[in-house]
Amino acid sequence: MKKAQLKDLSIEQLIEMTRTASAERWRAINAGRPKDGNRMFDLLVAIRRELRTRGLEAQRRLMGLLDDPDPGTRCWAAVSVLEFAPEEGERVLAELAKLPDSLVGFSAEMTLEQWKAGTFKPL
Repeated sequence: MKKAQLKDLSIEQLIEMTRTASAERWRAINAGRPKDGNRMFDLLVAIRRELRTRGLEAQRRLMGLLDDPDPGTRCWAAVSVLEFAPEEGERVLAELAKLPDSLVGFSAEMTLEQWKAGTFKPL
């Protein structure tokens, strides 16, 4: 999907795309397909930017993904909400950081460390 097409989607559609792409991203990474993972990352960044243009209420819809069964989706949602709901984002990242032998857990841990150090730069 082209980034310009995101403007035509509803908030619900953008949230569902976030759910799907974030889970798919980690499946690709774990399967050794970094190009697919990078493609999903780029899409996720574009969706997050589109939600930002629609305002805080649109962004808050990402909070519904904090309890998603997929850890990759929870991680992406937690990182995305840090800017406006830091307690919730930190809670989910801390939970994910405890996952044993998990790239998602490692990513959550590193993000949380950057956030606490004040060096985290949202995309």
